[in-house]
This record gives sequence, C-alpha cells and structure tokens, in this order.
Amino acid sequence: MSDAPVPILMYHAVATAPNEGTRALSVAPEAFAEQMGIVGDLGLTPLTTAGLAARWRSGRPLPARPVLITFDDGYEGVHRHALPVLAEHGFPATLFVSTGWIRGAHDTGGGPDTMLDWPQVRELAGAGVEIGGHSHTHPQLDQLDDRALASELSRGTEILTGELAARPESFAYPYGYSSRRVRRAVREAGYSQALAVGNGLARRRQGPYAIERVTVRRGTGAEEFERLLRGRAIARAFARDRALTKGYALVRRARQVRRKAIRPRV
Repeated sequence: MSDAPVPILMYHAVATAPNEGTRALSVAPEAFAEQMGIVGDLGLTPLTTAGLAARWRSGRPLPARPVLITFDDGYEGVHRHALPVLAEHGFPATLFVSTGWIRGAHDTGGGPDTMLDWPQVRELAGAGVEIGGHSHTHPQLDQLDDRALASELSRGTEILTGELAARPESFAYPYGYSSRRVRRAVREAGYSQALAVGNGLARRRQGPYAIERVTVRRGTGAEEFERLLRGRAIARAFARDRALTKGYALVRRARQVRRKAIRPRV
C-alpha cells in the first residue's frame, strides 16, 4: 500500500486586520485567494480530513496529487473570506472548532479575535467543509488531568453533535500538543483520526492520531507556499520552529513531573 506524502495545510485566521495575538498565524484574504489559485494551477485535488483517513484505512487509492486545506479554532474570516474562494474553486476543506470560542449559546468568552457564530458554522458545513473537534476551551490537553481531559473532549463533541446534527469524525489537537494518553482519550471519545502540527508532510505510517501538517502564516509568500505543496525545503523552512518546540517540550514535561510530585494523595 502506498505511503506517498500528502501536504496538509494548517490555517488559522483569514483576516485583513487581525489583532496582535492572532496576526502571525493569520493570512490576508488576497494571499489566501492567491494560494488557492496555486493549488488549482498545480492540479492538486483537495480532500477532507475524513476523506483522506477513510482512503488510508480502506486501501483505496488517493488522487494523483492530494492536498488538505484545514483551519483551526473558528475565526469569522473563514466564513467571510475563505468560503467564497473555496466555493469558487470547488475545494472541500476541514474546520476544527473550539466550541467555547464560537459566538452563541456555548460561548465562554475566550475567543482570541472575532469568531464564527453557529449559523456560519452550519453554512460552512452545508458548503462542503468538514467540521471537526478542537476541544471546548482550547487548552493544552496534555497538561490536563484525566477528568478535565475527558470533559474537554466530551463537551466539545456534544456541542458539535447538537449544533450540526452530526457527530464529528476528525479532531485537531489545540496548539498541536498531544501525548499517548491524549491520543488514547481522543480515540475513546469517538474520533476516527486526529491532526497534529509537526510541520512535515502527512504519511499513512504516522498513524491515524498523529497526522502531521504544515503551517501557513502571514509571512508565507507564493514561492514558499508552492515549495510546501511540493514538499521541498520544509525542514529548512521550519527549522527554528522545531528547535523552539523541542525546547518548550522539555519545559512542559518538567511542569508535568512537578505537578505530579506535588499532587496530594487521597
């Protein structure tokens, strides 16, 4: 069975004037339109996350040049700016929603910028965008105890199922952080596959709960974007990110050990 690499693009906000907190991981609307034009010009075939995973599980062949277009969190610009471009090209995509950040009945007030509301999420779903889980309040899941972890997953899943009348199949880890315990909890929560970050191309051998993506940022120009799609120079493009991630992972692991050491025994 082929294990050909698949580029999975990770977007966040699509905005003309994002706030400072979301600026680095946003893209301008005109840049997003240009990037989708490049996807079309190169003859790539976009799939949803569930569509890719189903083909990998069944052994059905992938299109000759597959790609995934994904969005995290639930920013309003995905509806305002990205949806018309996706519709123009006939591209499916996947949106991973933190349910407590969506404006409306379940809003916790934690959204970092202008977020979608539920009618917009439903419109996206009706337009061919797969809606996946991204927890309820977007915490670092591997820093939670078992009870809080289960609550974050179950609450988000229940809200999505109720609002969309369909249970989500795919999940993306907030901040890209996971662990063996978190991946097991996501599987037990009923998700069939989950996306990390990794800043590498996705391969079947990564397993269904640790699929890698590449980050598209505000500074990603057309030439770099095309290189990401072709899988060229990815290691060099994200070398600094990987070094920072490894360093921060050590800090976070130390915090976990410290918390366990001071946890009271009952």
